[in-house]
Amino acid sequence: MQSIPVDTSRLGVLRCAVGPEPKIADFETKEVKKDRDGNTIYSVAVTVRQEGRRVSVIEIAVTGEPKGVVEGAEVRVTGLDAFAWAMGDRHGISFRAAAITPVPTAGAPAAASNGKAGGA
Repeated sequence: MQSIPVDTSRLGVLRCAVGPEPKIADFETKEVKKDRDGNTIYSVAVTVRQEGRRVSVIEIAVTGEPKGVVEGAEVRVTGLDAFAWAMGDRHGISFRAAAITPVPTAGAPAAASNGKAGGA
């Protein structure tokens, strides 16, 4: 299976639609998928919104649990590759990334937690 690098800067805003979940290798035994080194592979559903286009959802596999990635949060995807696959009459594209991290938000919490009460 040949990997195709994806330029994430052209994808627009990326948001977590479904938080990290361990990827299942065998649905009958509920065995969790692992990489060659024995690390758990996680799956994260990410919405892709390019200007002037509809929202698409892609499922991205990543080794190790992405810390701080929660539903609705804007995320940064590093080292994204696409893989075309076919099994019998089924086919599609799967995605794998080196990392998925939350995009830091501007200092809103700092202003709210300064210890001063508002009002009078």
